[in-house]
Amino acid sequence: MIWNKFDGIAAGRLIGRGKTVSYRLLLVAIGFLAVLSSCGVYSFNGTNIDPAVRTISIGTIQNNAPTGPSFLTQRFTEDLKDYFQRNTSLKLVPRDGDLQFEGSIVAFDFAPAAIQTVNGVDQAGSNRLTIQVKIRFTNTKDDKQSFEQLFQSFDDYPGGQNIATINSDPTAVRRTTTKIITDIFNKSVANW
Repeated sequence: MIWNKFDGIAAGRLIGRGKTVSYRLLLVAIGFLAVLSSCGVYSFNGTNIDPAVRTISIGTIQNNAPTGPSFLTQRFTEDLKDYFQRNTSLKLVPRDGDLQFEGSIVAFDFAPAAIQTVNGVDQAGSNRLTIQVKIRFTNTKDDKQSFEQLFQSFDDYPGGQNIATINSDPTAVRRTTTKIITDIFNKSVANW
């Protein structure tokens, strides 16, 4: 019998780390991984994308917030594209993708988050930057997964730090927008 031939080998050690591994277990594990990766429905980054979905299009996310910085449109749009390209195997196309994103930044607010009294004068102990983005997601392969939703995130900054300083810091605004992009990703392709 063929398996009897391998029984003696199964008790042996794999060269490299010296751990005893059953060849049968190794074959089962390889087969399991092959099935998971070939079906296209589940991936190890947590996405749940139908194998029929192959392309994605992301329109420019316009900045409609009256106080939002001018760079926000381009940065948010490019960061959203980059996030999907890093975390999925979908091909980015200019328009009419299997998955389509459109939207706008509707709020960019910087306001006191905590008031403290110093020498009898009320002042901001911390300031909060809040960003809201309205996204319309269309799944052309399964319309039940399509949605239109408002995503919001915020970060707090020291009371002495003003909005001009935050806007000129390349990582400050991006810290807040990255949370929104992660939420958009999870809602659209990870089904969380």
